[in-house]
Amino acid sequence: MTGESPLLEVREVSLSFRGVRALSHVTFHVGRGELFSIIGPNGAGKTSMLNCISGRYTPTEGRVVIDGRDVTAMKPSARAGLGIGRTFQNLALFNHMTVLDNIMVGRHHLLRNNVATGSLYWFVGAQREELAHRRQVEEIIDFLEITPIRKAIAGTLPYGLRKRVELARAVALKPHLLLLDEPMAGMNLEEKEDMARYINDLNAEWGMTVVMIEHDMAVVVDISDRVLVLDFGRKIAEGEPDAVMADADVKKAYLGVDAEDDRAAPAAAAQ
Repeated sequence: MTGESPLLEVREVSLSFRGVRALSHVTFHVGRGELFSIIGPNGAGKTSMLNCISGRYTPTEGRVVIDGRDVTAMKPSARAGLGIGRTFQNLALFNHMTVLDNIMVGRHHLLRNNVATGSLYWFVGAQREELAHRRQVEEIIDFLEITPIRKAIAGTLPYGLRKRVELARAVALKPHLLLLDEPMAGMNLEEKEDMARYINDLNAEWGMTVVMIEHDMAVVVDISDRVLVLDFGRKIAEGEPDAVMADADVKKAYLGVDAEDDRAAPAAAAQ
């Protein structure tokens, strides 16, 4: 990544809702090919930041730059066309549709045939296009090990599998930048281990730059290249996972450990 411009730049971003400031002058960048995590206590502004990056929110101040292009005022649908995919903290699947159809929705912006050409389905290549997209989707289904449920109705699946289907739909978009909002929330240990492996492989083998919000610190430290810590909408630390977790401000804000308490712990244990 040396010498390359960042894929994502967040420059002095602030966000307010009726006078309440959710983000305050946050600046960071994410390099191409990085697996970058955003952590912080509840209400720290993590999802608000992801919403500013994906286009659901427009920052009150500052800029969001993706691949050298200022996208601050760009709509979410237009950003999808730039290769930005995301999952949500609360599942956003079409519960009445099959797993396969949910994932196909993620390919929608890649379709080249429109209503007019679609009416000539057998003559202008729409059929070939759909089959090509189906092959791509089947590859994702195989990668995420959800082949046995591909025809199942999404709303009937257990929570952990629905989270995996939502990841599949985001991956179907062929994103350069994948935004994940608590992808392991509500999962048991085995499901978390599987999800961490999928995310790591998407980053390392599929070449996707990942920005992830996650509360499981063991996962964050294990798979992240760098970590950003937010507290009350402000950046309090950024860097490699071990260094960030050792930061006194992070311990106080996120782990509830005061620097003095931390120093006193070994002495107390020795008594």
